[in-house]
Amino acid sequence: MHRGIFGVYAARLFIATLLVFFCLFLADGCFSQGKNHLVQKPLGYNITHREIGIASWYGPGFHGKITANGEVFSKNKLTAAHRNLPFGTLARVKSIQTERSVIVRINDRGPFMAGRIIDLSEEAARRIGIKKQGIGVVALEVLQSLAIK
Repeated sequence: MHRGIFGVYAARLFIATLLVFFCLFLADGCFSQGKNHLVQKPLGYNITHREIGIASWYGPGFHGKITANGEVFSKNKLTAAHRNLPFGTLARVKSIQTERSVIVRINDRGPFMAGRIIDLSEEAARRIGIKKQGIGVVALEVLQSLAIK
C-alpha cells in the first residue's frame, strides 16, 4: 500500500517518538544517578513534566518585537514559546537526534503549527543543533527549582 511521502514521514516520526518515550520511561529512575546514564537531572531542579514532540525555532522576523509576556524578544537569548506553560518557566529541551540540550525560559506563546510542542529562539535551536533543518524531535522537561519548595 502506497502512503505517499507524508504518510511515511509521519509513520517514522511516530515510531521515533514512541521509541524515545519508551527510553525516557525506562531511564526515569536514572535521572538523579551518575554521569553514565542517558539523561541527568540538572542540579538544584526537580523535573515536574515531560513532553516529546517536534520543536521549531523563530527569530529573524520577531527580533525586537514584544513577546506575549511583554518583554522584547531577542533571537540571541535562551527563550522559547509554549502554548500553556506559565511565563518564566524553565524547561530543558533535548534534541533526540543530536543529544544536545539547552535550558530555556518560557516568555512567549506558540507554536501555532499543528504537531509542534515548542518554538525555540534561534540561539537555543543553534545550541541543540536543529537550526539548519528548522525542526527536530525533542524531549522537553519542565524544571522546578528546589529553592522554591
